[in-house]
Amino acid sequence: MRLYLKFFAINVKSQMQYKASFFMTLLGQCVVSFSAFLGVYFMFARFQSVGNFKYEHVLLCFSIMLTAFSITEIFGRGFDVFPRMIGNGEFDRALVRPRNLVFQIMAGKMEFNRLGRLIQAAIILWYALPRCGVVWTYDKIAVLCAMIAGGCVVFFSLFLVYAAFTFFTIEGLEFMNILTDGGREFGRYPFSVYGRGVLRFLTYIVPLALFQYYPLLYLLDMDRSRLNCLTPLFGMAFILPCMLFFLYGVSRYKSTGS
Repeated sequence: MRLYLKFFAINVKSQMQYKASFFMTLLGQCVVSFSAFLGVYFMFARFQSVGNFKYEHVLLCFSIMLTAFSITEIFGRGFDVFPRMIGNGEFDRALVRPRNLVFQIMAGKMEFNRLGRLIQAAIILWYALPRCGVVWTYDKIAVLCAMIAGGCVVFFSLFLVYAAFTFFTIEGLEFMNILTDGGREFGRYPFSVYGRGVLRFLTYIVPLALFQYYPLLYLLDMDRSRLNCLTPLFGMAFILPCMLFFLYGVSRYKSTGS
């Protein structure tokens, strides 16, 4: 942990060398995320509900998804730029260091200008919590925290898969953005509104719905099944096959020679 904090401080210092660029990028992230919020706002200016979900319900869902994605993007950014490490030979150096590879990739690249999205997500969450009609009890607070934690783990797992594919393709596969950035965008609304096929895919294949849709039903008293409280924990198990796939990629790695 002490070493990670040192890397944390190094990343902060390096990014603050260009303060104007840092804050302009942070502002840009706010603007992009705000446009997504405006899409939700104008949707409900025209329609009273989407499926069985009202405006405040969707804001709660949107803020949880954006919070989880933003936290993962800040601290897991190294996996998003992993093809660069493969291409310029940086990964070769990581292999000979006496530290865990995942730790090195995570610690080597943190993007604090992504705080713009996280700040906006926190503001929307703060607005939605007292207005969404949820009677907040200890178990529902725990479920809310599990949703955010589960979302971080699932998105981090998808970043791992993206990095693992790079061992075989050298270049990053852009289709993974459908599940990461696309998951964040489509996750503005409960996944059930996209149909049963999409919901099943995001339940059993890529478990985004396990931390977004099912626990949301429990919070809103639409389905009081205790199983819905545990789905974020089931979603966290997704990291196990993703980690195994990444380690398999490491075992098959061949240097680019850069």
